Amino acid sequence: MISRFSRRDFTTALITTPALLRAQQTPLKARVKVDTERVVGEIDPMLYGNFIEHLGRCIDGGIFEEGHKLSDENGFRRDVLEGTRKLNVTMLRWPGGNFSSNYHWRDGIGPRDSRPRRLEMAWGTVETNRFGTHEFLQYSEMAKSVPYICTNLGTGTWEEAQQWVEYVNSSEDTAMTRLRKQNGRRDPWNVTYWGLGNEMDGPWQMGHRSADDYGKFALEAAKLMKWTDPKIKLIAAGSSHFGTGIDWVGWNRTVLEHLKRHIEYLAIHLYVGNRDNNYYEFLTSSLDLAQRIKTTEGVIDAALSGEPASRKIHIAWDEWNVWYRARGGKERGRRILEERYNLEDALVVATFLNTFLNNAHIVKIANMAQLVNVIAPMFSNENGMFLQTIYHPLAAFANNSKGTALSLFVDSPKYESKRFGRVPFLDMSAAHDDGTLVLNAVNRHLETPIEAEFEIQDKRFSGAAAITEVNGPDIKAENDFGVTKVQPASRTMQADGNKLRVRLAPHSYTMIKVKLAKA
Repeated sequence: MISRFSRRDFTTALITTPALLRAQQTPLKARVKVDTERVVGEIDPMLYGNFIEHLGRCIDGGIFEEGHKLSDENGFRRDVLEGTRKLNVTMLRWPGGNFSSNYHWRDGIGPRDSRPRRLEMAWGTVETNRFGTHEFLQYSEMAKSVPYICTNLGTGTWEEAQQWVEYVNSSEDTAMTRLRKQNGRRDPWNVTYWGLGNEMDGPWQMGHRSADDYGKFALEAAKLMKWTDPKIKLIAAGSSHFGTGIDWVGWNRTVLEHLKRHIEYLAIHLYVGNRDNNYYEFLTSSLDLAQRIKTTEGVIDAALSGEPASRKIHIAWDEWNVWYRARGGKERGRRILEERYNLEDALVVATFLNTFLNNAHIVKIANMAQLVNVIAPMFSNENGMFLQTIYHPLAAFANNSKGTALSLFVDSPKYESKRFGRVPFLDMSAAHDDGTLVLNAVNRHLETPIEAEFEIQDKRFSGAAAITEVNGPDIKAENDFGVTKVQPASRTMQADGNKLRVRLAPHSYTMIKVKLAKA
């Protein structure tokens, strides 16, 4: 069951820590100006997606455990499903990841006991195929998530990708739709989002191709898939393997030349970590993310030069997270990539989400990798589950930051970073939806609070502001079974007029939600 921790216990734990005692010192000052007419772009709900792969205990032993005492009649873990719903996972990507590059979807349909067991070469296990297309789409419905299927363009064929779309989406009377009905599903699911392979730029990928070869191959798959269902939206596998010797900008430029008239999104990935145990450098990870978004947007704009104005391609950041501890090169098999997260990881996640909102005009899909156990916000065992630290900022954003993203003026004290020079201690984003303003603030400072003055330019604050703070006794604090050191704490304060002053604790993520009235 999901661990609970009382507000009183949380507050008491913090009061006794040296970090909070130091927080009583004179705070730093910051100013933030808000104008609801300064819009970055519409916030696509798909920014709050997640990702499940046949990897370790993410699916088997995570969301799916047949015969388990906590599972329903479908084999779905009830506690994990409850956590997924509360996380408001708007989109769910499946079946991979590296796994998808050798996944043949027909292995995962029909009676479970008749499905073939296959050697799984991406992660070094045997795949039972007991969780397949029907199970994934049923789980997506139960979780109220939009499904996103990634096709096999590694060892797969154009026909295989086309027939998967036909099996899932067609209402015609064909061999594929008869097979679907034979397997218990009469009506099509009408899945909108389909990926054209995964990380095809990487030599580690089964079916790895050059950018030119992938672009040509994916083009033919895209044509067949869209001829089968013109309503689908396609996501091409872009390159995001920065620092590996791969020319990622050149890869994306070449792929877009082949696919720019057939895709709606270009997928890129980013994982970050704190291998040097340097807190302040780690907290600049989102600046790296922002630079890569800007570069990729420029490559997309160049590719679309001369195309009709209606032809748009957006960024799908369909794998992202903190991941560096559970990443040993020899780690393979059943229990791998089981990263445990602390408070500083949660702060980096919050700054990533700020960055997605601050680039909402071009970033329209984002999928945290992954949902449970494997580099995940939830962690389960035989008896229950607990929420990792990174769950809390993601849940706060997904359930509250909607509507339009706003461009903010932020005047904040700064610190010196090796990679990015002067970096603001205060990292911000804002969302405005039908008269409600949500401000997301990360105080990167390790020891000193920030007294932030929020001034709204075109409206006024009205009524009580709901303030939710994610924090803990120190930046290395982790949650575990029966131990909750990092979780949200809530308070309210009156918010009238056009200014609101909020004290932001050291090493914290704070969400401020307040109603607005006309000035």
